[in-house]
Amino acid sequence: MRTTIIFALMASALATPGIAADPARGVSEVNVPVITRSDYAFDAAAPDGTLSPSERARLDAWFSGLGLGYGDRVYVSGPYADSARMDVAQVAGRYGMLVSPGFPVTSGAVNPDAVRIIVTRTTASLPGCPHWETASQPNYANRSMPNFGCAVNGNMAAMVADPQDLVWGRESGGVVDSITATRAIQSYRKAAPTGEKGLIDVNTKGDK
Repeated sequence: MRTTIIFALMASALATPGIAADPARGVSEVNVPVITRSDYAFDAAAPDGTLSPSERARLDAWFSGLGLGYGDRVYVSGPYADSARMDVAQVAGRYGMLVSPGFPVTSGAVNPDAVRIIVTRTTASLPGCPHWETASQPNYANRSMPNFGCAVNGNMAAMVADPQDLVWGRESGGVVDSITATRAIQSYRKAAPTGEKGLIDVNTKGDK
């Protein structure tokens, strides 16, 4: 079972009543990341609130087939969700994942003697990039090029570890490690100046 939800990160714009907003008339990016969320569901038998070894093996194979990893979210729903959460967590732990509280809404009812394991995955992309549908000149209205934002936002969408951070950001866990927070600053301060040992003798003609 798979459910897909698409979020478009659109920059806010002020538009005059009766005039459609045009991103190419300002300084905002014309192309912004599109975040797609997909929910994958797996029903496992848990008649007594626990998963049998065979059901754990099936779940493990399902996680492996999905390529479960960082950025995914694992949820458990159903009548025996609280009891079976530990069994699911043990299987998910093999992939370095934790079981998140709550669960998203999925279609179809869960059988009374089963639990539903849900994996939520988000991806970021810039559809339609690159595109140069308009010539750069002449540009009498000083409009942004249709490719504006493809490079920077495309790289950001490709490099972000968890695309959900582009939607609502990362929430604080309540624990602050001052050493980790200032590690980059300390490294910068301790680094020796590049010219401390003088200029490097570079031979552009090659060794003889």
